[in-house]
Parts: sequence; structure tokens; C-alpha cells
Amino acid sequence: MKLSVYFTAVGLKHADVAGRPVLVVDILRATTTIVTALGNGAKAVIPAETAADAIQLANNLERDDLILAGEQGAERIEGFQCGNSPLEMSAETVKDKTLVMTTTNGTQALLAAESGEPVLVGSVINFSAAARAAQAAFEAAGELIILCGGREQRFALEDAYVAGRFAREILPSRQRGVEIDDAAIAALQLMRRYGEKWKTAVNASAAARRLRDLGMGKDVAAATEVDRFDIVPRYAERQVKV
Repeated sequence: MKLSVYFTAVGLKHADVAGRPVLVVDILRATTTIVTALGNGAKAVIPAETAADAIQLANNLERDDLILAGEQGAERIEGFQCGNSPLEMSAETVKDKTLVMTTTNGTQALLAAESGEPVLVGSVINFSAAARAAQAAFEAAGELIILCGGREQRFALEDAYVAGRFAREILPSRQRGVEIDDAAIAALQLMRRYGEKWKTAVNASAAARRLRDLGMGKDVAAATEVDRFDIVPRYAERQVKV
């Protein structure tokens, strides 16, 4: 059995993930926002690489139930109905809607993982449900990749910490015969550094400081509400659905 962690999607090849189970984590904020939207009744989320791609997808689909959502530089893209904030994903806004979404990090990670099977979406707010699903996939396939969104193609503390929390839940108590790579070891050590202190670890990150500087501290708080939802979104056929 083998568990691997990638701190970003940089260098991740199609062959690295093809047919393998992948758990995608981007705590601030894409996977948190996706889980919130689907938990509040959205039908699906369609990830797009760029704002132009998102607009083209929406135009091609020609449906009345579409919402354009996304951010550049942490802020909402001009002309989009929603940004990348879990606080915007209320039932009144997203119920029975399909979101076409682009973000700096999280949607890029989803697109990089699209050849995986299954591709699961994890966050703090669906931690227990996602950990159970990832553990089942790990045991069935004998391997698992935890893919972090990172921050602008670099290491992100909050994602790495949560990857370590997932790794600890997923790995058997006796790890004899289980191979874990150096990134997984580092994530586990980071988890041990912060222990059970979700808020402390996430708030210590550069991404959290950036969001607070932009007046989005409530997004950071929302991203650390443990097990708010008991759902596990899956990415398949270019859509994320429950």
C-alpha cells in the first residue's frame, strides 16, 4: 500500500494519477467553497482553468441555471456573480444551480487530478466524511494521492496541515507494509506540530493573513468549521457532484 502527498499540482503528470484515487484539498478556499455550495443544494460545480474558459463554458452550455464563480488574486472576478467565498454559497444563491468556477489554486488541482478514480474533494468542513471515503478508496486500490491546491504553485501551510490530518485518519494504526513518501511524512510531522488545533494551523498560514488583510477573515473562520457537512463531492466527467 502507498500513500503520497503532493503539496501542489506542479510537476504532477497524467500518469501519476491515472486510475488512482485522489483526495484534493484546498482549504483557503476552493474545496471549502465547493463543499459549501453542494451542501447547500447546488447541482454541480464545473471547474475551469481561467476566467475566459469559465465564460466560454457557460456560453456553450446555454443554460439558465448557471452561476459564474471565481477569483483572481483572492478577489471576485469582475462580471462574475460569485467569488470564491463559502459565505456566498447560501442555499438562496446556489440551490438547484450549477457553478462554473475558476480559482487560482483549487480548480487547477482538480483539473490536474481529473484522470484519477475516484477524485474526492476534501476540506475541514467535511473532514470526517471525506476521510472515510478516502480511507475506503485507499483500502480498495492499495494507494492514495492527497493533492494540495497550494498557493500560487507553492507550498501552503494550511493545505499541508490538513493533508497530514487526513493522512493520520486514513493510514492504518500499524503501518507495516505501507509506503509513505517524504511529503506525506512532512505533512504528518506538521500535523503533530499543531496537533488538534485546526484554527491555529490554518490561521498561521500566509493565505489566511492575506484574506484577513483583504477583510475576508470570516472566510478563514468558515473554513475551520469542522464537519459542518456530511458529504463527499466527487469530480468525474468534468463536474463535481455529491
